[in-house]
Amino acid sequence: MRRVLLATVLAAIRLSACAPASPTVDPAQIQASAVAAASTMIAMTIAAVPTNTPVPPTPIPSPTPLPLPTLAAPPTLLASPTTASTGNCSGAMDVASAGPKAPVVIKNDAKAPILFIMGFSTKNTFGQCGSMSWNIGKGQSISVEVPQVRTNLGDSCYWTYVYVNDPKKQNTIDNGQFYCIDNALKWTFDVTPTNVKLTPP
Repeated sequence: MRRVLLATVLAAIRLSACAPASPTVDPAQIQASAVAAASTMIAMTIAAVPTNTPVPPTPIPSPTPLPLPTLAAPPTLLASPTTASTGNCSGAMDVASAGPKAPVVIKNDAKAPILFIMGFSTKNTFGQCGSMSWNIGKGQSISVEVPQVRTNLGDSCYWTYVYVNDPKKQNTIDNGQFYCIDNALKWTFDVTPTNVKLTPP
């Protein structure tokens, strides 16, 4: 019996000695596998990040100029200067029949379009009276001819009235002065936002 038991134990030892040994894990391989997996995960994360696409600029609309309001002036003052006077000096003057003329420059420095009106309220030596009017653009000037005032014969001097057509602040200029244009040399009216000035020749 002892022989059988001994033989069995020896056989078991031999068999266990012949069995293949369990494989050992190489740490370098584990490290390489971990690095490869991490690199793959990083690459996939970077690929999933959305690209930074620049936003196209929003077009800025160009400013649309606002229409200028039209000032309503007294209808008796806006008629053409060549229209015959009504006889009561509230209409337009008949410039052609009002005697010798003088050149006048009207400069608009009022920073807006203006309506410039001038006239006299009593008949001159040629039997004419009334008003003349001109529309003058912002920063512009015009040259006109107006009847001379014959003060030595009792003619009255000119009054002026200006409508300033500024869309932000419309106003009128009536400084209560009178202007005696009494020779055939060039006279100049300068219109500012608040005043009218006549410069003699």
